Amino acid sequence: MSLGSNARQPRSPHPAPTRSLTLTNILFGLAVVAIVIFCLAPVLWQVLTSFKLTEDIIAIPNIYFPTRFTFDHYIQLFQRQPFWRYVLNSTFVAVTSTITCLAIGAPAAYALARLHPRGSHWILAGILLVTLFPYILLIQGLLQIVQVLHLANNYLALIITYTAINLPLTILVMRSFFAQLPKDLEDAARVDGYTTVQMLIRIVLPLTLPALVTTGILTFIASWNEYIFALTFITEDTMKTIPVAAAQISGSSTYEAPYGPIAAATVVGTIPLILLVLIFQRQIIQGLTAGAVKG
Repeated sequence: MSLGSNARQPRSPHPAPTRSLTLTNILFGLAVVAIVIFCLAPVLWQVLTSFKLTEDIIAIPNIYFPTRFTFDHYIQLFQRQPFWRYVLNSTFVAVTSTITCLAIGAPAAYALARLHPRGSHWILAGILLVTLFPYILLIQGLLQIVQVLHLANNYLALIITYTAINLPLTILVMRSFFAQLPKDLEDAARVDGYTTVQMLIRIVLPLTLPALVTTGILTFIASWNEYIFALTFITEDTMKTIPVAAAQISGSSTYEAPYGPIAAATVVGTIPLILLVLIFQRQIIQGLTAGAVKG
């Protein structure tokens, strides 16, 4: 008699886990799909509208998924007006205001997190109150300041305004990151003879690069999408930004609603933001999750 036939097979102390398709998992999956569809449906609608024929756009009942596609709306968008100029205008204003905001906000946040100036708690409370204030209520006062300083039809009016609006949030976000850094690195740098400015530039800021990228992208998106101040301070046609230019697109006749070109302008204005997020997605994830898990 063979011993191998009677020998018992050893049992694994850790059996392989089996996934059971429970009602909870099904409901969770359906909820995730529903949220994704709810968030992406407006985007998909705009993209499809930008490629629809005009008769399909105004058709009743609505044609949700067209079978005929056209690029005429994009061609009209760049032929009837200098839309590339509007893209460059928005890029210049958003990039300049973002760099200015980070250049001012990062040192201010570091001072509040590490140097603890007199009245820092009151300063933080004031910054928090400013972030909660509706900025639309400032438009009348800012318009008078722009008129007094002769900054109408000047990008400086938008750059200063966007920097002032986004600066409080930048300070609050960056301060939380600076407060999480270990002080041992800064103490060692002081022993090596680093000044506060040198330590901030060479040691602290490189360690908080994900936070800088995340805060900068949030500031850039807010400046890129801003509409009210750009509409009020800039009236010259060639100096418009993308939101204003897209809102003022007109049809070929008085009674025509240019849904197709407006959708095309929306898609063109969103592509740079999508590319920006895709390029810096790793830094964004690191910045959003930094400090979430400790120990």
